[in-house]
Amino acid sequence: MNEQLSGATTGELTGGVERLEVEAVNAPEKRTLYKAREPIYPKRVHGKFRRLKWIVMALTLGVYYFIPWIRWPRGPNEPDQAVLVDFAGSRFYFFWIEIWPDELYYVTGLLILAALGLFLATALFGRIWCGYSCPQTVWTDLFVAVERFIEGDRNKRIKLDRAPWTTDKIVKKTSKHILWLLIAMATGGAWILYFHDAPTIFADFFRGQAPFTAYFYCALLTFTTYIFAGSMREQVCTYMCPWPRIQAALTDEETLQVSYKTDRGEPRGPHKQGDSWDGRGDCVSCRACVAACPMGIDIREGAQLECINCALCIDACDDIMEKVGRPTGLIGYDTDANIARRTAGQPNQYKFLRPRTIVYAVVLVIVGSIMLFTLTNRATVNLNVLRDRTPPYVQLSDGSVRNAYTVKIVNRASMEQQFRLALDGPEAMQVSAVGEDFDGVDNVVTAQGDGLRELRVFVTMPQEAIAAESIPVTFTVTNVETGETAVNPTVFLSEDR
Repeated sequence: MNEQLSGATTGELTGGVERLEVEAVNAPEKRTLYKAREPIYPKRVHGKFRRLKWIVMALTLGVYYFIPWIRWPRGPNEPDQAVLVDFAGSRFYFFWIEIWPDELYYVTGLLILAALGLFLATALFGRIWCGYSCPQTVWTDLFVAVERFIEGDRNKRIKLDRAPWTTDKIVKKTSKHILWLLIAMATGGAWILYFHDAPTIFADFFRGQAPFTAYFYCALLTFTTYIFAGSMREQVCTYMCPWPRIQAALTDEETLQVSYKTDRGEPRGPHKQGDSWDGRGDCVSCRACVAACPMGIDIREGAQLECINCALCIDACDDIMEKVGRPTGLIGYDTDANIARRTAGQPNQYKFLRPRTIVYAVVLVIVGSIMLFTLTNRATVNLNVLRDRTPPYVQLSDGSVRNAYTVKIVNRASMEQQFRLALDGPEAMQVSAVGEDFDGVDNVVTAQGDGLRELRVFVTMPQEAIAAESIPVTFTVTNVETGETAVNPTVFLSEDR
């Protein structure tokens, strides 16, 4: 009986094992939506592109940190900061340009120009914005430079991270993060200078007298700069930024971008000194390009979403090519079409004029020309007339009808100006204003420079002169000195006829 039980049990177990194996094969693989970040330790490189990146970093950081301190003389009632977003005064100042709330279409135009410029640059040179002047790239480069200065180059940083915590490691890590925080605080502090008078808000900030919004946005920019450039780095470019996905629609096989020249580099493999180069490519599989890449990718695998075209792999590869006695440029700016042409034995061709680049350039010129024309011909006076709606009119004791209007004269000139206010309508109409001595002919008012003059104006018409329920009238203001005019049509309402 034990033998029968043993046999039955063995058969059942064998069948059960077979079923478990089948289920294990068919079971879906467990997937996660988040992958833990693997630290990247980019190696220091030297070369023309690294020098270019240092120059761009110095220029962009210099512009960001120091522009708010530039003074620009304006009128007596205007701030003297060259670049200022003045929410309190409802103005945006950019050197000699002053944007009013009703002129925000200029800001829209600037954004369109920036987008078109980025489209054109990407179509021509790939992700040149990402590789050189994107804020994430610039501040990450700066943070990596600080990290390298304190902890050493690639191998030393890897060794330090893997080492147990010692006094030396604690000092280095603490020093690095303190410098990162100081840079991040300078970033957040510079941001608020664009929205307030820089010297004033700088002093008020440290005295604790600045507005709450100044402390809030300074803290927000400090936090985001510290986290994005210090801890997230390439993850921001890969997962948070939409541009890597958009730029694929803007480039084509003729786009000049950082490329590994497979026609020259393959077949790749190690090379010993003295060995022949016949029958093989110039790539010696040293992986110097991978070690230098701040995104941790292998450019030899072709175009990748993670590649920001920073060109550091070019400098790293050129250094190796010089050491092994081969021509530089194995990795360089090239097009997919040229690589294919050389593979087929054809010469290089650089086609910068292509349908997409022509379209981007033409639209860029058109939008820029429209903005330039409107800026150079923008009016310095504006008129806005609002008629009272409650009540729409008032009948006086003598039977005449009166309408009330709020007239706003905007003087965009920097100096005080005089304006003549006139009303185009039936001759029987009489014009008066609260606080003004209008004689019906020379109705002159004064508006301060870069300001608004608001008037309470009454228009009265005798009952016998009223021919309709609604009578078109037009207010006109004329600059007494320059003759520039602004008009605003409206209506005069009366009782039903």
